[in-house]
Amino acid sequence: MRKKEELRLKRHKRIKMKMAGTPEKPRLVVHRSLKNISAQVLDDTCAKVLFSLSTKDKTLKQKFPSAGNLKSSALFGEFFAKTAKEKGISKVIFDRAGYLYHGRIKSFAEALRKGGMEF
Repeated sequence: MRKKEELRLKRHKRIKMKMAGTPEKPRLVVHRSLKNISAQVLDDTCAKVLFSLSTKDKTLKQKFPSAGNLKSSALFGEFFAKTAKEKGISKVIFDRAGYLYHGRIKSFAEALRKGGMEF
């Protein structure tokens, strides 16, 4: 594992110790790679994944050819917010997983807020 990724995981562990998802307000964890973004909603009290979605999903893969840019992360955020609303999830704790609040993570978060998610 590269040094940069190790430092990110260390930051994520430190951040995760301070926040915990509950059934009323679960934790939304975002992960980005060079080509994709994935997000999942977790309930930490019973260690359960409530909802998960990625740009690798077949329905989303058709909407944009490359998922490693700002435009696609914004589209993914809007789609994620819409799908989460259908599942009854509107308030979350946003866990950026050690990534800087910049670029695709910021674009995703703003699209979530635009879609009606609260955090």
